[in-house]
Amino acid sequence: MNSSRRQFLARTAAGAAVIAGGSFSTSTSTASAKPQKQLTALINATVIDVATGRGDRNQTVLIGGDRIIGVGRLPVPRGATVIDATGKYVIPGLADMHVHSLGDERVSPPLYLANGLTMVREMAASNPMLYDWRDRIDAGTLVGPRMIVASQIIDGDPTLWDPNLLHVLVVDDAAAARSAARQVKAEGADFVKVYSRLNKLAYAAILDEARKVGLTVHGHGPDELTSKEVSNAGQRSIEHIHSLGLSVSTREAEVRRMVRAISVNTGDYNAWFRQLHPIEWIAANTYSPARAADVFGTLRRNRTRVTPTLTMHNVLDQPDYTRLDPALAKYLSADSIGTYDYVMENLYAANRTAEEISHQRQMWAWRERFVRELFAHDVPILAGTDTGTPYSVPGFALHQELEHLVTAGATPRQALYAATVEPARFLGLTADLGSVEPRKIADLVVLDADPLTDIRNTRKIHSVVTRGRVISPAARQRMLADVEAAVKEPPAATALAAGGCCGGRPSR
Repeated sequence: MNSSRRQFLARTAAGAAVIAGGSFSTSTSTASAKPQKQLTALINATVIDVATGRGDRNQTVLIGGDRIIGVGRLPVPRGATVIDATGKYVIPGLADMHVHSLGDERVSPPLYLANGLTMVREMAASNPMLYDWRDRIDAGTLVGPRMIVASQIIDGDPTLWDPNLLHVLVVDDAAAARSAARQVKAEGADFVKVYSRLNKLAYAAILDEARKVGLTVHGHGPDELTSKEVSNAGQRSIEHIHSLGLSVSTREAEVRRMVRAISVNTGDYNAWFRQLHPIEWIAANTYSPARAADVFGTLRRNRTRVTPTLTMHNVLDQPDYTRLDPALAKYLSADSIGTYDYVMENLYAANRTAEEISHQRQMWAWRERFVRELFAHDVPILAGTDTGTPYSVPGFALHQELEHLVTAGATPRQALYAATVEPARFLGLTADLGSVEPRKIADLVVLDADPLTDIRNTRKIHSVVTRGRVISPAARQRMLADVEAAVKEPPAATALAAGGCCGGRPSR
């Protein structure tokens, strides 16, 4: 095990900041973050084994410090804090594996935890503050889920991002690519994030240099490469469905040439997006089961994960039919909502023909079918939302994603697996995370109803356990109320802006 991996595991096993039933603070004081030695026993619970779909009734989950020390029909030790979980269901803590946090530290981190997310993969270090959040959470001085944080986006020239809105490392040759990989390692990235417009030479150099410095590579499938090439090169995950859809067309060579011919200026993300739509339409209507079996088989053998981000696709494929859930608006600032509205009305919904609107709605139905095929071919799936995309609300969005996965054709168990077991396997953390077992870190969600019978029951959260600390129902409600109050206040100077890596941001 290399030193960077040892350091990473040491960070993820560090202390927590939540006091059972208490109030929550983002103070840097560590007084409330010292591990509690007393035991906590969840009794009379049904414990869900997500790997098998089995639910064991009348179980006691015994927690000591940040670890589970026993699961079964166990006696409760004298002096343990007892929580009666009769009629409740215990699952591993949930992970959203594609987020772009927004707001200041009083917004996204507590919203994740209140929704049962005990881990998130931050998909672009748009602000160095994200590394600070990660480290403070691991040190126990900030309330939030464990965070796995990407590098700055590394893209080709011209990049799709406006440098006035998001700093991107732009590389157009092998030397610059290698330098970028070394730079993001020094900055503290947990992995390298690659993007759509990288050329083949730069992409290959990033993969090679990342291996040398001990980082894995996740991100978009670059336009110049097929999905099989990306998988065989060693990229660990492919985000979204755009590039994958092109790879399973009978006209793949043609649609790839069309994608390479897309003309964009620096920062013109939406020009790329609009030009991609008709190409995706061709690919969707020339879907080849034989090519899909070949491509998906490669992904499965290489253990290349796919993060479909159906929550993002649902919004951007149907801008005329998607809006912010009124019940969740209270958790977003007026600035975030205004940005979302601007992006949707002026960039995605504007200037489209009736035919384009019809095609986009049909593309959404096709993406659902596509995800069903991914599951049917046993491609390893990560649940991720692209939170930061218009109208997604941190934490709440993951429950939407799980529902989208089930609607697309996954079973509730498969959807839960994509948000629990598979993220732990992907990160090499199965010794610590992903199941409710002795010696695992006590990251748990206690639900009022069985998620295996109805995936919507993941929303029915009774309490959350993060690194052994219990967020009681009352404390959870206080967390949500604190977020509601925080978004009404002026944003901090270092607050993160709304807008995911595929949602775009307006120029103002």
